[in-house]
Formats: sequence, structure tokens, C-alpha cells
Amino acid sequence: MSFFNENSRNILRLALVLCLFFVFKPDFAQKQQEIPVAEHGIGGGSLSKEIFADLEEEIILLPASLETVTFEPDTFSKSRILLYDTYVVQSGDNISTLAIIFGLNQDTIISINKVTNTRLLQINKVLKIPNQDGILHTVSRGDTLVSIAEKYKADAEAIQIVNELFTDDIVTGTDLFIPGAKLDWVSLQEINGDLFIWPVSGIITSPYGYRRSPFNESIREFHSGIDIRGGMGTPIKAAMSGRVSTVGYDGTLGNYVIISHHSGYRTLYGHMSVIRVKTGAYVAMGERIGDVGSTGLSTGPHLHFTVYKDGVTVNPRSLMK
Repeated sequence: MSFFNENSRNILRLALVLCLFFVFKPDFAQKQQEIPVAEHGIGGGSLSKEIFADLEEEIILLPASLETVTFEPDTFSKSRILLYDTYVVQSGDNISTLAIIFGLNQDTIISINKVTNTRLLQINKVLKIPNQDGILHTVSRGDTLVSIAEKYKADAEAIQIVNELFTDDIVTGTDLFIPGAKLDWVSLQEINGDLFIWPVSGIITSPYGYRRSPFNESIREFHSGIDIRGGMGTPIKAAMSGRVSTVGYDGTLGNYVIISHHSGYRTLYGHMSVIRVKTGAYVAMGERIGDVGSTGLSTGPHLHFTVYKDGVTVNPRSLMK
């Protein structure tokens, strides 16, 4: 009887151990039957289905913010054919606000519509609004697609596509749209009227253009600059940086100074009481070059201010801030 009892106890112990083992390791039998699905590493080994599934789960649960690759259609980055819409200028419109409204650079609207003075934007004028940024280039003799592209740091192929050119041949005198290009600084300043500062603060007593002579009203004469009233001895400033090319005295202009600037510009300052610069000196914009006076042929203290562009006088007022 004692032998039976001892065997029974052993059987019960074994049964209890087996039960405990399968309670805490329920997937033991399944793991014994797993088949390797992928070789791993130079040293051999394998990834089991269970491990591979765990990796997939981790990848799926990665936050979207950790994604680093975004695929976009090729057409997003390719040049587009140039298309236009139109807009009729309304009261209160200016190039700056229109550029914001249409999502374009000011240079684009100015160039496409060949605006020469943004201050004189006329109401009811019909503007062409392109579907992309860029400026017009008028083809000159000797121009090639490559040379034009180099000038504007653009892509020759993009110029071909946007202008629907089927060969490299371009015709002198035609306008090409240069995608992404901008106007040079001087041209933009000229068009916006911000090229020169006022050499003297004051009222314009005689504008640019034809007028009655202040010394003989029966005579109509061309006034090559503007006269700005100023108190005797008021400082006269260089309207733009440049080099003093001439200093002297003239029977009509009195004491005068001429400054040469970049891009073919020169400025003349007349009727000075005192000249404070010498020929050959470099002057910065706003630097004092003399004092207001009434020397030469003058009716009172003022500054006569003339602007030349490539040797021809232009209206200074259209170029002053």
C-alpha cells in the first residue's frame, strides 16, 4: 500500500510540474514548429515569423512626424508653359499690393506689363498676370539661349519650355520670358522712383520741362532740371554715391558741382554759395557737397538740380524718393 501511495505521489508531482510549465509557456509547442523565413547576417541565423511580425508592428506604430521621405509628382518641379490672366487696375491699387494678391514678385508684374513708373499706374489699365514669376528679355543681336540663361542664372531648357521654343534659334527683337529671373537693382529703383534722395528738403519752385523765363515772361524756355527752394547756407547732399567729375563756376549756374554715378547717371548742383568737395573725390549718398546760395543767374537762394542719363537730361522728380 505504501508503494502505491509513493508512486501516486510522484505521478501527481509530475502532473503538477507539467501543468505549471504549460501555463507560463503556452506558445512553446508553436515555437518548436516555426520555420525560418529569412537569412540574417553574415554569421547565419534566421528571423522567425514571430520576430518578423514584431518588427512590422514597430514600423507601423512609428509617428508620422518621423517620416523623412515624401514623394511628389515630377510635374511639380518641371517648368510650365507661360499662361496669362488679366486684371483691371482699380483706385488705390499699387504694384506692391497686386504682387501680394497674385502671389508674384513685383519685378514680374512690372516687367511683363513694361511699367516704366510705378507711381503713374493708371486706373482701368489692363494688366497681364502670368502664372509664374519671371521677367521679359528682349533678344539682342548675338544673343543665344545659353548666353541669356547665363546672364539671368536661369536654365536654358526651362526658357525653351516656358516659351514653347522647338529649336535653339531665337529672333532678334522678340521678347523671351525668363522664368524665375528678377530685374537688376538699378532698373527696379528707377521704375519705383527710389534711385536718388532729395539733395535739399524744400518746395519745388520750378519743375522740369518748358516754362516761362523768370527773367522775361515773353520767352518760353526749356528748364533742364528742378529748382528747390532753400535757406542760404542750407547743406546740399549728394543725391547718390559717386565721384566728383567737375567743380567750377558758370555765369548762369554760378558755383556748381557735377557727380558721376553708376549706370550712366550724372547729377548737377547749381547756384551754390560754397563748394565743399574737390574734383576726383568720392562722395557717399547724403554726404555734404556744398551750401545753398544764389550765385550765377538766380532770383534768390535755391538749388538747381539736374539729372543726366547717358548724357541726356531726365526729370529728376521721377527718380527721387
